[in-house]
Amino acid sequence: MRQGWQAFTPTTMSSRRHFLHTVLGTSAAAAFAADSKLTYKGENIQFGLVTYMWAADWDLPTLIKNCETAKVRGVELRIDHAHKVSTDLTPEERAAVRKQFEDSSVALLGMGTNFEFHSPKEDELKKNIDGAKKYIKLAHDLGASGVKVKPNALPKDVPVEKTLAQIGKSLAELGDYALGFGQEIRLEVHGKETCELPHIKTIMDAADRDNVRVCWNSNDADLTGAGLAANFALVKDRLGHTSHFRGVNQSDYPLDQLVKLLVEADYEGHVLLEAHKLPAGDRVAALAEQRELFMNLVTEARKAIKD
Repeated sequence: MRQGWQAFTPTTMSSRRHFLHTVLGTSAAAAFAADSKLTYKGENIQFGLVTYMWAADWDLPTLIKNCETAKVRGVELRIDHAHKVSTDLTPEERAAVRKQFEDSSVALLGMGTNFEFHSPKEDELKKNIDGAKKYIKLAHDLGASGVKVKPNALPKDVPVEKTLAQIGKSLAELGDYALGFGQEIRLEVHGKETCELPHIKTIMDAADRDNVRVCWNSNDADLTGAGLAANFALVKDRLGHTSHFRGVNQSDYPLDQLVKLLVEADYEGHVLLEAHKLPAGDRVAALAEQRELFMNLVTEARKAIKD
């Protein structure tokens, strides 16, 4: 396994930085100091946004402005949305995008791509690997920290183990490439069959790179088999700096249980809203409400856990 990767992951949490004012703001830091029942674990869990659905039609200035209004401090940009941040940008345009984020209170966390690595066709696989590499370079140029990719299918007539190993090998190649750009490769737990956590673990075992991490995706499949806690345990030491959820009170998914597991694992990163339907009314107000509801779950979990 490669050494020297310093991503914001559970593998580096032993050298904690108790910067509550950065994570939750000055008032939250004061609340922590006043409440001895609040564990330090989970203090660096932050709320963020995937621009899928809720922000798909916002251009970049509008996106940044709306996130600042809602006090959302981190975003993952889905490609092909109205913000128009893609590999087509010139060096000058990349610098301009980077400056917009640097001049704001919103961090660009990374690029959300759809590159996948399960195809048995060599040319198709190469096309996806090469495409992901272009976005690794883009993320670096924009000042982001990672690129999200996905496993998406298990082709018929190909042994499952062979496909999972191929995905892992592809991720290893991307991880080696990304290391030179200081980027994290984030494997979204995705796909009708590949979203099963034992499959994700097998892929990650094959990848075996410190900067290849898991992007938890809050799927119904998380609850199958041995259940949420057991499935979470399969990958908790490989979680990356971004995780996804559908929203507070937006589904039957036991988000409170997931938050408790994240706090217990002392997760350090952004948990990003990736809602599957638009809210009624003011999206910015709804986004601010989701942030507050989510961070309340984090606070409650931190109260319930003993150091």
